[in-house]
Amino acid sequence: MSRAAGWLLLGVPLLAALAGPVLAGLLPGGGSVRAANVPLLPPGADHPLGTDVLGRDVLALALHGGGSVLVLAGGALLLTYLVGVPLALAAVGQPHRWVDRWLTRGLDLVLALPGLLVLMVLAATGTRTGAALVVAVALLQLPAVVRIVRSAALGARRSGVVEAMALQGESWWRVHFGYVGRGVLGPVAVDAGGRLSLVLYLVASANFLGLGIDPATADWAVLVERNQEALFLQPCAVLVPAGLLVALCTGLNLLVDRYLVTGGPARR
Repeated sequence: MSRAAGWLLLGVPLLAALAGPVLAGLLPGGGSVRAANVPLLPPGADHPLGTDVLGRDVLALALHGGGSVLVLAGGALLLTYLVGVPLALAAVGQPHRWVDRWLTRGLDLVLALPGLLVLMVLAATGTRTGAALVVAVALLQLPAVVRIVRSAALGARRSGVVEAMALQGESWWRVHFGYVGRGVLGPVAVDAGGRLSLVLYLVASANFLGLGIDPATADWAVLVERNQEALFLQPCAVLVPAGLLVALCTGLNLLVDRYLVTGGPARR
């Protein structure tokens, strides 16, 4: 049951993100997101979900706003794990303990930096590209990811299997990036499901500061930020994009939990 619910919750926002622009073209007026209507109109025949604070059709915004979420938040999350997982495995596996210690201390400095403050400083420098935003968000998440992977890798490294592989002459790469690497997949999957919410929050805040994409762009996270003060006047403008984001995060977490229970790394 949880698997079906997970796929349903994940499938709706993914369908809206991937096929939304095509579906929006079937709406009256071609599903335009330009501010050409009266702000904060309630749902009606012309606008099934009403309009937002800028007078844009909420349904059209919902159908256009998922692509940037997947690209920016998904890119930042993927970059974090592509860097953090090998870095943690290499630090734990090498024989010089001072390397692991100095890496941990250096990442602690990054962990102490307030995320929003870093984004504000980045915006003040004039670096406002989507690539810069992805790198900045990934860097802010890196210390926590390295800590989680390092903790899981230390547990897997103490097993007798690692000692047996070393005695058999297995290569360092095979032991630490093969066996130990597989041992951290479960914690990494669980962490990724929960971390997606934090990454979405940082991306939304950054977009509202003018980083990544224009604050007036159709983006689910930005729509929640921009319309939050009008929640009681036009709830659809906030609840629809927020619901899609919640469904995306909840569906992903349900599927990850179900996968770990029924198979994969949890049942080696």
